[in-house]
Amino acid sequence: MTSISAERIAQIEGRRDELQAAMARGDLAPEQFVQLSKDYAEIEPVAQAAAEVRRLRAELGVLAGMEADPDPEIRAMAAEEIETIRDRLPAAERHLAISLLPKDAADERSAILEIRAGTGGDEAALFAGDLFRMYQRYADTQGWRVELMSANAAEMGGYKEVVASVTGQGVFARLKFESGVHRVQRVPVTESGGRIHTSAATVAVLPEAEEVDVKIDDKDLRIDIYRSSGPGGQSVNTTDSAVRIVHIPSGLVVIQQDEKSQHKNKAKALKVLRARLYERERERLASERAGSRKAMVGSGDRSERIRTYNFPQGRVTDHRINLTLHRLPEILQGQMDELIGALIAEDEAGRLAALDDVAA
Repeated sequence: MTSISAERIAQIEGRRDELQAAMARGDLAPEQFVQLSKDYAEIEPVAQAAAEVRRLRAELGVLAGMEADPDPEIRAMAAEEIETIRDRLPAAERHLAISLLPKDAADERSAILEIRAGTGGDEAALFAGDLFRMYQRYADTQGWRVELMSANAAEMGGYKEVVASVTGQGVFARLKFESGVHRVQRVPVTESGGRIHTSAATVAVLPEAEEVDVKIDDKDLRIDIYRSSGPGGQSVNTTDSAVRIVHIPSGLVVIQQDEKSQHKNKAKALKVLRARLYERERERLASERAGSRKAMVGSGDRSERIRTYNFPQGRVTDHRINLTLHRLPEILQGQMDELIGALIAEDEAGRLAALDDVAA
């Protein structure tokens, strides 16, 4: 891992001090103070990590001098302290290096969660329902709010498709590696012979976009209004409130019919459309920056099989990082921190290694 120089550490702490002094001035316009506060909030944890590395290195220098002391007790004490600091310093340097990695601008955003049943018929729809409940329960543990935006329920239970808004601090940062194909291996409730079937569902996690992020011209939209329908085509609404929006340049189609109000359905449909267009542009820019190289954790490709949930063995395996946890019931109850934490750590390790390759 590339070592952070003393000069770089001094720059970080100096920048934090500059921002602190600037914020203390009494002649700032409100928008200037807001921007300075935002910049300070971003650099303060980095400066704290830098200060810890600087402190440990300084202590190591002082103790190294004490190793030449004529008093054997002082030499022994110094040697013991040196060993302790050498154990702690690599972790502190790694923490600082990670804090200096380029941030994904979307990490702090809320997200749109889309889950669709794949191969497996009724069993795939039931599994899509299991996944949606898993994310709902995980959101509860994080203090996030989940709002159902649209749902196409299956007759046997679960969902053919379900779309939800997950609102809170850092939602996208925690959920962004969930995009891909999730596979389940279990005996379906409809299986009388006890045979294990394999089914799948796709998950897409999109950072929520504001109107300022994505400009959508009315002339680029075709909006159709029609009557909502339930399972089997049965009418669930006596008014023409369902909305289908086609974004002509991209070909993206969003359908929203869960609300009784046409205006609410249109607003929700536009929210999903903005998120999809924003993610498409993010993917294009990321592809340009990275060329053909894929990230360590995965490309986020919806067609990539990322995880298997094996019920007979009670295990969950994430194929991108070769991690198997024998905690399937707990994970389905929303206890996902170990799994998500491992994915984030692997992504950070991959990006640190890439920086080392560049430095070399």
